[in-house]
Amino acid sequence: MKTIIVTLLFLITTGIAAQTIISGTVSDSKGGPIEGANVYLDGTYDGASTGADGKFSFETTASGTQQIIISMISYETYMQAGDISYLKELDIVLQEAVNQLNGVTLTAGSFQAGDNSKVSVLKPLDIVTTAGAAGDFIGALQTLPGTSNVSEDGRLFVRGGQAGETQVFIDGLRVFQPFNATANNVPTRGRFSPFLFKGITFSTGGYSAEYGQALSSVLLLNTTDEPDQEKTDISLLSVGGGLGRTRIWGNKSLSVNAQYINLAPYQWIIPNEQGARWIKPYQSFSGETVYRSKTDNGIFKFYTGFNQANLDVDQEDINFEDFVNFRLRNSNLYANTTYKHFFDKEWTLTAGASISSDRNDIGFEANDIETSETAGHLKLKVKKTFNNKFQLNMGVEHFITDYDDSLTSPDNFTLSSGFRDNLSSVYAETDIFFSNKFAMKLGLRGEHSSFLDDTNIAPRVSLAYKSSETEQFSLAYGDFYQNPLTESLKFDRNLDFEKTSHYILNYQYLSNGKTFRAEAYYKDYDGLVKFDTQLPQFNSEFNNLGNGFVTGIDIFWRDNKSIKNLDYWASYSYLNTERDFRNFSERATPNFAPAHSLSLVTKYWVGDWRSQIGVSYNHGSGRPYDNPNTPEFLAERTKAFNSLNINWAYLISQQKILFFSVSNITGFKNVNGYQYADAPNMDGIFDRRAIRPTADAFFVVGFFWTISDDKSSNQLDNL
Repeated sequence: MKTIIVTLLFLITTGIAAQTIISGTVSDSKGGPIEGANVYLDGTYDGASTGADGKFSFETTASGTQQIIISMISYETYMQAGDISYLKELDIVLQEAVNQLNGVTLTAGSFQAGDNSKVSVLKPLDIVTTAGAAGDFIGALQTLPGTSNVSEDGRLFVRGGQAGETQVFIDGLRVFQPFNATANNVPTRGRFSPFLFKGITFSTGGYSAEYGQALSSVLLLNTTDEPDQEKTDISLLSVGGGLGRTRIWGNKSLSVNAQYINLAPYQWIIPNEQGARWIKPYQSFSGETVYRSKTDNGIFKFYTGFNQANLDVDQEDINFEDFVNFRLRNSNLYANTTYKHFFDKEWTLTAGASISSDRNDIGFEANDIETSETAGHLKLKVKKTFNNKFQLNMGVEHFITDYDDSLTSPDNFTLSSGFRDNLSSVYAETDIFFSNKFAMKLGLRGEHSSFLDDTNIAPRVSLAYKSSETEQFSLAYGDFYQNPLTESLKFDRNLDFEKTSHYILNYQYLSNGKTFRAEAYYKDYDGLVKFDTQLPQFNSEFNNLGNGFVTGIDIFWRDNKSIKNLDYWASYSYLNTERDFRNFSERATPNFAPAHSLSLVTKYWVGDWRSQIGVSYNHGSGRPYDNPNTPEFLAERTKAFNSLNINWAYLISQQKILFFSVSNITGFKNVNGYQYADAPNMDGIFDRRAIRPTADAFFVVGFFWTISDDKSSNQLDNL
């Protein structure tokens, strides 16, 4: 018995003597203690949690070389290997883990819109529920800061840039003719239906090195990856109608949308047009298709859209006694396809191609003009996520453009022009997250144009610092190049790239449904095209000696939480710019750049009325125009632009909606500019006429019916 007791005591004493105490302190990078961190020896059950003072201590019977692991949510896991006897009184500092859901974001110059974007400024439904936008995403984007309302044009004018300085991409591939063809002083619309896209990124400057050939801005449209259900959408409008259908087969789906627009009924109701007599009001037929196929490791998409439009109008011209006839027939086809494959070890490969064909048959009095542009875009890019702190994005792409036009006069004289260009580019860009509070994007893009026989290298950099959970600051710099516009390039192949440099400082506040952004910027233009005639023509002398600058401030505020059922946003832009380009005799502010722009958009749901009511107001200060009766160049200003717009969507039943929209309901007599006579009258004065909208107001009445599997979906998001 004594022998057994002695043996047990020996074993117990030996076991106690073999235990080792592991201890230390865990703190953050600022020296503050971390409470609740999990500390343990790898491969054992021995461990403990840190206390309020960050200290830990536990016993272990393990011996030899061991690995201690310290883990804590929001911090990177710490590991240290060594002999068990040295794992005492450790002083361990945990580094903050980068969480890209809650961490800093690179936002300088960009507005992202999409349900998957945590920095969304607009959701997809905002694009089409904005009063006055009439379902056009360009109209909704013109309520954001940085844009100017050039109502007689309809395209995007961003931060003092021409409309041609903004490029549009669908799923990363270039759209070469994103806007419908139209007559002079009649605003155009975008070619695409908003509801086919899951989100929009609108960059007003400082955009990624992945995109080029845009001096001012890029608009990125991303098609829906996977529809949530099968449905049919039917729309009947006072100016046309539409039909949409989505089918799903397992991992494959197809969405088709067709629309017919005819403004003849509107012209019949409101025949008094300023400066225009419609012989054949605008008429168009368009359609779009998106096919998707998903696999375990990839997704394939095919998108195609077509549009056919025509019009015939007599327009007033001060240099002619009678109205001038203008006829247009446009045919446009666009298609793109993309495939994205996800490899192991965080590699992603994306390949895509797009092609477009645009044809115009134009009649101007007795002259006939034909234009033809065929263009394509090939793209291959790879993305590698090395860890949550470092990502690499790089790729190559090639653009092909083939443009021709010809003018035939009544005496059968023909003048032809055109060009063919192959533009190749390569880019690389890194996203570096130093912490949840500090991030950087570095990019470099190079391009070579065969037609210009010129090469450019464009560096770009963005920095972002998150000062609190709700606030952050961003800086961005970049060089941006673009080929001269077609109007000049078709006449002279000795031109070079045009260039801008962007400098941006951004502040952003996001909290509980509230968004505030303030952004100051400076743009420096160089190498702008100049010519010595009123318009570019075959005998013009061209050069790249133009230059200019733009500086301004953009402010945006949105709140959809403070007042129940009310969502509203307000934006303001101040713009100061001067250019010496085109046929300018000196530096001056161009006529598409108002100094002040203001937009207010509200949307309110009235439950008792089963209605969504929208109101928007747009204001722009007077725009410059040149008066040849005075010695100053572009020194006078039009009166301010104002437009008050309303819409009303009434739910007849869950899937049936009656819709009514009116733009400029108060009938403001807006003036877009003035046309002066080519020669003075007998008194030596140049006569003029005001260039006004063809109609002071526009209205649409519609009925929308959705047939879906869930019996509850409707098109309210698309109105």
